[in-house]
Amino acid sequence: MNNKQVINSNSENTPNERQESVNIIPVIEETATIEKRVVESGKVRISKHAVEVEEVVDVPLLSEKVSVERVPVNQVVAERLPTRYDGDTLIIPVIEEQVVLQKRLVLVEELHIKKQTVESHTSERLTLLKEKVEVTRIAGDENSGVRTNDDVK
Repeated sequence: MNNKQVINSNSENTPNERQESVNIIPVIEETATIEKRVVESGKVRISKHAVEVEEVVDVPLLSEKVSVERVPVNQVVAERLPTRYDGDTLIIPVIEEQVVLQKRLVLVEELHIKKQTVESHTSERLTLLKEKVEVTRIAGDENSGVRTNDDVK
């Protein structure tokens, strides 16, 4: 390969002209080919165990309270009266037989029963199970390096 070229400053060749020589330097570039392969660097042992943890939980409880109001009636009735509702109040007639010259039913009183729903909160102490997992890395061959539990997240 010829690294020198002669360049004329004019397009005409004259004997008195000066000729210059130019050096050409080749530029070379290297490229790299990268290959990967899977290598076992170690093993992992996973263990889990249950731990008892006490927690305080708020549990809403529903209960019903019943109020009984005795309403005196003292009225004579011809037959037994059925239980009935007046709105959300349950009315239960209470009768008795009274001895008179004749026998008759007398409505002595009615029980007016109202139901209320009351929500209250109570704190209960419960024992719950919670699992914890421990990961331990076991080193493979000598070239792979040793990894500890701190390396595993």
